[in-house]
Amino acid sequence: MKKNDIAFLLALFTLMSSCSKKSSKEITSPDKPGEVIDITPSPVGDVVGKITVGYQGWFAAKGDGSPIDAWWHYTQDWGKIPSPTNLGIKSWPDVREYTETFQTGFADLGNGQAAKLFSSFTTQTVNTQFLWMQQNGIDAAALQRFNPNGIEGPVRDAITAKVKTAAEAYGRKFYIMYDVSGWTNMQSEIKTDWTNKMSAYITSSAYAKQNGKPVVCIWGFGFNDNNHPWPASVCLDVINWFKSKGCYVIGGVPTHWRKQESDSRPNFISAYKAFDMLSPWMVGRIGNANESDGFFVNVNKPDQAYCNSNGIDYQPCVLPGDLQERQRAHGDFMWRQFYNMKRVGCQGIYISMFDEYNEGNQIAKTAENSSFIPKGSSFVTLDEDGTACSSDYYLRLTGDGGKMFKGQIALTAVRPTSPM
Repeated sequence: MKKNDIAFLLALFTLMSSCSKKSSKEITSPDKPGEVIDITPSPVGDVVGKITVGYQGWFAAKGDGSPIDAWWHYTQDWGKIPSPTNLGIKSWPDVREYTETFQTGFADLGNGQAAKLFSSFTTQTVNTQFLWMQQNGIDAAALQRFNPNGIEGPVRDAITAKVKTAAEAYGRKFYIMYDVSGWTNMQSEIKTDWTNKMSAYITSSAYAKQNGKPVVCIWGFGFNDNNHPWPASVCLDVINWFKSKGCYVIGGVPTHWRKQESDSRPNFISAYKAFDMLSPWMVGRIGNANESDGFFVNVNKPDQAYCNSNGIDYQPCVLPGDLQERQRAHGDFMWRQFYNMKRVGCQGIYISMFDEYNEGNQIAKTAENSSFIPKGSSFVTLDEDGTACSSDYYLRLTGDGGKMFKGQIALTAVRPTSPM
């Protein structure tokens, strides 16, 4: 055989090995006798071994040129300007790095500057936020996509295109994360949306791949409420459909998915086990370091063990904490979660969230003190417990947490990141 033929075969073998899980650890399924499960964890890819942030990208303003032309997600009444009596956010963004911002109905900031907000539709906003990801070692953004068939559809489509361009420019990865909450005709429409629109993005160099497959996440299957009403059979149909299209499918699932209790519907384990990766929701479940330690012992460790035994990758959430509820403890709460998730041996980490100013769980730049919030407002700033924190502190903390997760710095329970 010629040397170039041998080189070609070696290259082909290497490529095939990197695109699939090795089959060195196989067991027989306890649920389906005769079915063999490959339980080897997936190799490092664009989500395994990486830090992913949830990216809403859902803020707009009147006059920003967006198809929705409204104060999208900033207010309760999107048609009216943000003000103390018409407000949908809990935390005030630091907007100093945005070149185009929009006047609100709030009083001036404490520093005398006008109280303005950014729009996620503005190209410079998306670019700036992906630059922050690059500067802080954040690997991927899970772009949230809700039911795209209503009035929000066109603006969501436009922002998806901007995210693709920004991810390519700043060397980040992104993938589509369908949030199916309240989506009445989800079973058929999610397939149509992927086929006709979103699947076109997988050709981008920035679209996340895992095991050689384009990544898709579906958030909301199995939640025990009226906003997620589908039986396991419907959810299983959708999961298997995406897998038949060659996708690596992540499930954003209830906190108590494994026991199928509390926030989880019963009799849903067949759907949960069909996912390639599970990412249980944690917002509202813990609010301090002690509660994180309790979940580490009682939830995360058995979750990881179950996933290991069933060939599922595990991507737990790490939260900065609700700023307005004063959960953050100048980063100690978030760092404890990084420490615990590294100890549990998870395959990836999902940060909840990048730009969720509505719930106060954002890591994106935030008002650091009273100089940067409207006078007379009740917004809590990053120095809420007396420790001064720079507006980018939680981005930097995420960067250091990612280094510890990847083994680039030693495992430590002591937060290494300086608030300033």
